[in-house]
Amino acid sequence: MLAVADGNGSYGSSPRMTNNINFNKNTDSSVSISKMDLIIPFSPEVPCDNNGQRMWWAFLASSMVTFFGGLFIILLWRTLKYLWTVCCHCNIKNKEAQKVNNHMNSQADGPTKNQNDKEEAPVSEVGWMTSVKDWAGVMISAQTLTGRVLVVLVFALSIGALGIYFIDSSDPIESCPNFYKDFTLQIDMAFNVFFLLYFGLRFIAANDKLWFWLEVNSVVDFFTVPPVFVSVYLNRSWLGLRFLRALRLIQFSEILQFLNILKTSNSIKLVNLCSIFISTWLTAAGFIHLVENSGDPWENFQNSQQLSYWECVYLLMVTMSTVGYGDVYARTTLGRLFMVFFILGGLAMFASYVPEIIELIGNRKKYGGSYSAVNGRKHIVVCGHITLESVSNFLKDFLHKDRDDVNVEIVFLHNISPNLELEALFKRHFTQVEFYQGSVLNPHDLARVKIESADACLILANKYCADPDAEDASNIMRVISIKNYHPKIRIITQMLQYHNKAHLLNIPSWNWKEGDDAICLAELKAGFIAQSCLAQGLSTMLANLFSMRSYIKIEEDTWQKYYLEGVANEMYTEYLSSAFVGLSFPTVCELCYVKLKLLLIAIEYKSEQRESRSRKRILINPGNHVKMQEGTLGFFIASDAKEVKRAFFYCKACHDDITDPKRIKKCGCKRMTYSKMSVYKRMKLACCFDCGRSEHDCSCMSGSVHSNMDSLQRAFPLSSVSVHDCSTSLRASKYKFNGYVRSLEDEHPSTLSPKKKQRNGGMRNSPNCSPKMMRHDPLLIPGNEQIENMDASVKRYDSTGMFHWCPSKDIEKAILTRSEASMTVLSGHVVVCIFGDVTSALVGLRNLVMPLRASNFHYHELKPIVFVGSLDYLRREWETLHNFPKVSILPGTPLSRADLRAVNINLCDMCVILSANQNNIDDASLQDKECILATLNIKSMQFDDSIGVLQANSQGFTPPGMDRSSPDNSPVHGLVRQASITTGSNIPIITELVNDSNVQFLDQDDDDDPDTELYLTQPFACGTAFAISVLDSLMSATYFNDNILTLIRTLVTGGATPELEGLLAEENALRGGYSTPQTLANRDRCRVAQLALYDGPFADLGDGGCYGDLFCKALKTYNMLCFGIYRLRDAHLSTPGQCTKRYVITNPPYEFELVPTDLIFCLMQFDHNAGQSRVSLSHSSHSSHSSSKKCSSVHSIPATNRQNRSSKAREARDKQKKEMVYR
Repeated sequence: MLAVADGNGSYGSSPRMTNNINFNKNTDSSVSISKMDLIIPFSPEVPCDNNGQRMWWAFLASSMVTFFGGLFIILLWRTLKYLWTVCCHCNIKNKEAQKVNNHMNSQADGPTKNQNDKEEAPVSEVGWMTSVKDWAGVMISAQTLTGRVLVVLVFALSIGALGIYFIDSSDPIESCPNFYKDFTLQIDMAFNVFFLLYFGLRFIAANDKLWFWLEVNSVVDFFTVPPVFVSVYLNRSWLGLRFLRALRLIQFSEILQFLNILKTSNSIKLVNLCSIFISTWLTAAGFIHLVENSGDPWENFQNSQQLSYWECVYLLMVTMSTVGYGDVYARTTLGRLFMVFFILGGLAMFASYVPEIIELIGNRKKYGGSYSAVNGRKHIVVCGHITLESVSNFLKDFLHKDRDDVNVEIVFLHNISPNLELEALFKRHFTQVEFYQGSVLNPHDLARVKIESADACLILANKYCADPDAEDASNIMRVISIKNYHPKIRIITQMLQYHNKAHLLNIPSWNWKEGDDAICLAELKAGFIAQSCLAQGLSTMLANLFSMRSYIKIEEDTWQKYYLEGVANEMYTEYLSSAFVGLSFPTVCELCYVKLKLLLIAIEYKSEQRESRSRKRILINPGNHVKMQEGTLGFFIASDAKEVKRAFFYCKACHDDITDPKRIKKCGCKRMTYSKMSVYKRMKLACCFDCGRSEHDCSCMSGSVHSNMDSLQRAFPLSSVSVHDCSTSLRASKYKFNGYVRSLEDEHPSTLSPKKKQRNGGMRNSPNCSPKMMRHDPLLIPGNEQIENMDASVKRYDSTGMFHWCPSKDIEKAILTRSEASMTVLSGHVVVCIFGDVTSALVGLRNLVMPLRASNFHYHELKPIVFVGSLDYLRREWETLHNFPKVSILPGTPLSRADLRAVNINLCDMCVILSANQNNIDDASLQDKECILATLNIKSMQFDDSIGVLQANSQGFTPPGMDRSSPDNSPVHGLVRQASITTGSNIPIITELVNDSNVQFLDQDDDDDPDTELYLTQPFACGTAFAISVLDSLMSATYFNDNILTLIRTLVTGGATPELEGLLAEENALRGGYSTPQTLANRDRCRVAQLALYDGPFADLGDGGCYGDLFCKALKTYNMLCFGIYRLRDAHLSTPGQCTKRYVITNPPYEFELVPTDLIFCLMQFDHNAGQSRVSLSHSSHSSHSSSKKCSSVHSIPATNRQNRSSKAREARDKQKKEMVYR
């Protein structure tokens, strides 16, 4: 134990010092030593001073001499330099004054020489000094790898020296260790030698030596490095001011920034505050530890107390926090004086730093981590407009149970932390959903969510924003940022305005061929509404098909039961089995529907033409001439993804006799490419299309062909067999190409039910009267070339041949006054009521008009379009509408009944109500007020039934193809007389809504609950209401299958293609083009129509017949693909006064019973001869009823052969119902 001479005071013991400190109790009495100086006794083991006196002043003096000596030298150097500069400046002035009096030549030469002589020495001196300073600056800076290593090493050694101080603090303040035996002293010596070298580098690199000398790090070196050398020289150690090494902690944040660990401002600020607080705390504790364990010098060190360093740390903390328990306190005067000043600064620091530190820690992003990818599991990143509504709608559709096992993790990235409701939603789906706070515009955040390994990135848009262009610009910037970070990532983004899609084409890495898609909500919304103008209710059916809905079973026999059964159907894709290879599309479609209980509506066809720009095309109900290829992708309507697998597993050898489709599963046999069907039979089936006969009656393949089938198969692969190949190489036909496949090939007789055979037995037409309702090359039809090229010098279609076109016309020529509109006597037209003004955002009316001006309609089939609204708004839209024919404008307001009567709204085929002011209102309930008021206004109108023939010709709703100019208004030409409309409630209307809950205000007689989902409400089921929210499901549908978006755009836009979008991006308007064989061929595509059952060739099935029989008959006879029913709401009640409202039934089962009032949704083929029929009617007088039938127009379907009727009753009815009617 180390103690003072009188034995009253003692220091803390240490195992290391026990053997070194011993009292010499046998000292000579003659030696007089003061008690206050006899602090450290000596012994033979500890070579200390013989007098045992303390040497703390030597250590302190070394530091003070170094500091003040260096400071004196620097000040002296600066003073001398200043005096030298002043003296030289005076001499230069005197010399310049003397030079003025010299000769002009000497005046010119002298200063030059003197100046050169003066500059030579400084230049060489400055250059040497600069090079040394630059070298030293590079060594100590963090700009190079060497500098960063050196800076980090210095900091690490400083912390190591501080750790040695913590160890030595348990020893007495002053002791006599042996340098060669004390391991910690040796390490501390090595550290300080390195600090000395680093100090020299810093001194050389410093520009201002004085400020460098007064820096905190320099002061730390002055009071820590020299005492170490003194301790080696004196063989004794003084703890002294080594605690100042704790001040190096202030640079901790800089070191972490050098190592690229700290990147955010909050983290840097947090580390700065913590390092300053801790370094100040530890440094002050070291000073208290020194003075309290040493005592006051003027008290002869008698008032010291034994305190460990950590007790001093505790004392400083309770002092800063103003708690002051009193268990530990300062006894020395120096300690108390220091505490007085430390309380002032420490309390202020504690009161400011600690709350800020806590706030920074508390405000750390809860969702600021990084995503950890799971092996074998894909993930997608969803960003953009992340709200409770958008996320819940997305997750409900993306994670729907009807999909296959969705082994995809969803990572949401948004710069705003989620609210409590959204956070709860994430927690409910925590197994598949993660949320991170950040922005896709920040590459660091993109790295956090592992965007480079993501399967796709989905960008959601705010459909209800006040400025759609600004929202699109934000999403485009997100696309640019993501593509800039990882060009190969697949992006699916929502766009609000159609014209903004062109900006995506400017992104170099944007490639729609690689899966990048832009879902334009305005384009699809207008397309859905436009298709409802052609077939009312189609918007509802398509919206339900592309949304994942769960089946809700209802036992009661109500309209909701049948509607919900159809709602459970969705669109799926699956590759077709090799058993279908070589068969025509109608054959495969019927087999899938009858045997597999699947509805095939389209295929992805690989074109064999070299000149084709894109080999893969999506063909919707292509017709007989398209044969199935190996690996053909089919588009199916089914209720479950597992059901669609039947089309892939189907094997003729194993599943031909199976009647239960659920038993069709993967078989174990070796399924040959063409199953058991012989090559001869498949070739014969392909060629029977050319001769128009059944398989058994066909004679187009000779025996020689049959004998040489092997070589034939090599020459003509069956996957690419076409009608023209067969007709040119396999037959010597006497017939021209005017036939069609009348019936299903007899290879699958077991697939047809007896009831189906009985109903179809007498419905086959003879080849002599076969209608031209099929897909074929328009240039091969006799007489069609003259029709289509009659005005070859006139541009009637756009440059792509997809839309009708006319030269641009001034808006003044399209404006109708109220009187002019009344005199025009519009009928069978489309009325578009639009609310908007000069400041309203454009809704994109071109997307509404384009499907109504598709080229697969003949010119006389185009419905006139009348816009009723503000002229100021329509002027802004007119730039995109002036190239479409039959478009008129009535300036006014849709709320004016006079304007509505002027356009004969009671005679229109459809009334569309739109608003461009919906997003400018904060209250969601009032967003649709204009559309609701206009709808109720129209429904409450009453009309006079005295117009007579004109009113009778209105038909309320007549789909395209109705020949209203037929001589006798005969059903032969598709026109069916109906009761005229006398009340506005019977006018076909479709209203666009923004807020789904506002649908309850459209129908006053329904009982829809305000909380009912939109698809369950009566207006939506009837097709009279449409909301943009139903398009949310397209995001997930497009992710799982990028062909889905192409299919729906093909269906609803009338033929918009990426090439057309490129043209619109260049000119923002359709460009007219001359008719060529290529552009005219683009007209040959199917369209949507409605088939009436109360008259025509299908009337016998309308009265209690099966839907499956109708499906097969329409497909075999006319190549029409039926996919739904538009039925009266009260058709099942059999009451005399039925409601006129209809609802949609999607993909009914085979045995579904039909009623005469049903309207059938179907995909009908383009008829090239309809235009010829129209031309002959317009240039000739009234023809007879029989001559009309010989025209073979699209609506002139010949009567079936009465000799094949199975009963006289059916024969009598077929005499009256000869024609097929589209409604």
